[in-house]
Amino acid sequence: MNKKKVILIVGILLLAVAAYFLFFGKKKMPQTIVKTELVELGSITNSITATGKVEPVTEVEVGTQVSGKIDKIHVDYNSKVKKGQLLAELDRSTLSTSLESAKTDYSNAMNEYAYYKKVYDRNVALHEKKLISEAEFEEVEFQYMKVSNSLRKAKYEVDRAKTNLGYATITSPINGVVISVEVEEGQTVAASMTTPTLFIIAENLVDMQVVANIDEADIGQVKEGQSVQFTVDAYPNDKFTGVVRQVRLEPTTTSNVVTYEVIVDAKNPDMKLKPGLTANITVLTLSKDSIMTIPNKALRFQMDEKILPPGMKVKYLDPEEIHGPTVWAIVDRETAEQRCIKTGASNGTRTEVLEGLNLGERLIVSSIETADMDFKKGNMSPEGGKGGNSPFMPKRPGGGKRK
Repeated sequence: MNKKKVILIVGILLLAVAAYFLFFGKKKMPQTIVKTELVELGSITNSITATGKVEPVTEVEVGTQVSGKIDKIHVDYNSKVKKGQLLAELDRSTLSTSLESAKTDYSNAMNEYAYYKKVYDRNVALHEKKLISEAEFEEVEFQYMKVSNSLRKAKYEVDRAKTNLGYATITSPINGVVISVEVEEGQTVAASMTTPTLFIIAENLVDMQVVANIDEADIGQVKEGQSVQFTVDAYPNDKFTGVVRQVRLEPTTTSNVVTYEVIVDAKNPDMKLKPGLTANITVLTLSKDSIMTIPNKALRFQMDEKILPPGMKVKYLDPEEIHGPTVWAIVDRETAEQRCIKTGASNGTRTEVLEGLNLGERLIVSSIETADMDFKKGNMSPEGGKGGNSPFMPKRPGGGKRK
């Protein structure tokens, strides 16, 4: 093989390689696809989460108003009690002695009062007859008033001693369940400055409440009567329900975080909820069903005529007609029409439409760029999300026929 033939063969091979890359290896130019979604019926819900503590609705601390030694305790934890039922007794010896002493002082005061009463009555008659001086009568009158006051004081001391002796018997102020016993028999309690707590009684464990702490950023959404769901770690697979009963106005600041207490009423028929459990609550702040909704992406879409198929018309609103948010609707597959709408509730993903659109209309939500238009084996489909194919792609032959 001579040199010219070799050069010719090499040249032919080079031309063949160049032709292959020219006709078969050319990359397809990126093209833009407009994605659309339908205006449809849906529901919108919003909620906030927080933590709280399960508590009885009514919880009474039972104490004592007198000091003394606990003589007997008649109930224990979880005891069911009735109003007026005996819970405990204090040692009565000191209190009884105080009562007897007060009675003795009262008897002496009675005798002294009786004596000075006779003296006073006798001197009144003498004073009327001008048989004693004014000074003598005033002295007698003063002594009589003094012993009268002493008698009243002695009577008060007797009544107080009787009352204190009655306080030695501790009874239940309500019907309920004893959830805490704070003392033991033989223990001495002092009621000099504050009333010591002996028992804690919950009135009704069937009706419970959750005291939740709601962050200041969320408290504006919480209203009385809203539905609540919550869980407790003791029963992680159970969901409990409740209703917001009260939003308290007093703020609590912890580490520069401001929270407000929200009271949630919760039924406890199975007695699973126990006082003190930590509850993870979800407050349903918004719930609307069967309303006309659109994706929030449609509200954020900005028109660029370059992304539209050739021949697609664009109809803009007059600036004076724009008095709210706008979207772009596809009309008869030929026109992209700007619409001004009135919106309602939103959950961050979809928004309620009150005016300006009809069910079933198709809105432009975004545009995407694809490297080739073959749409095979997982490549991006021209379908426009919910509601079917993109209005900008031609229908395939026979696409509307039934098999």
